[in-house]
Order: sequence, then structure tokens, then C-alpha cells
Amino acid sequence: MPIYEYAAVAQGCAYCTAHFDLRQKLDEAELTACPQCGAPVQRVLSAAGVAIGNAHVLKESNVEKKGFTQYRRAGNGVYEKTAGKGPKFISGD
Repeated sequence: MPIYEYAAVAQGCAYCTAHFDLRQKLDEAELTACPQCGAPVQRVLSAAGVAIGNAHVLKESNVEKKGFTQYRRAGNGVYEKTAGKGPKFISGD
């Protein structure tokens, strides 16, 4: 579900004057009034969170620091550890 940002159109309470976020289904109607004070509100266009390139991928140097173990396929159902704790090799045998 997307998160929409709303702001007061006229004088409102501290909640809607400072903008608030609301998670709504795509087919839900847009809010017209603040849920706390009833002041008129409108949806605000905000920047989308987008991962560019490999910025979202966890790098090997940080894998162990974050508490994960990473394995790379060595071939024939064998995987070798590249970072983290755990056995050096995993095989399907």
C-alpha cells in the first residue's frame, strides 16, 4: 500500500498543519478532512523512494557487520562462504 502525504489547506491543528502521512489502498478515496480536527486537507506531491543502481544491494564488506552470512555458488550444488559466520561450504549431499 502506498503512503500518501497530506497537509492542511486552511487553519488546522498541529497534526495537519505540519503535514501527516497516511497509508491507504490505491482504490481508497483521497482524504478531504483531517482525521483529528476536521480541517480541510489535500494530498501533497512528495518525492518517491527509489533505489538507484546497486545502492540497495548489501555489499560483502557490510554483510558480516549486519549479522548476515553470504554464500556464492561454486558449482555442482556446492556453495562457498564469502562473508559472515557459518560453515565454509554448503552442499546438497
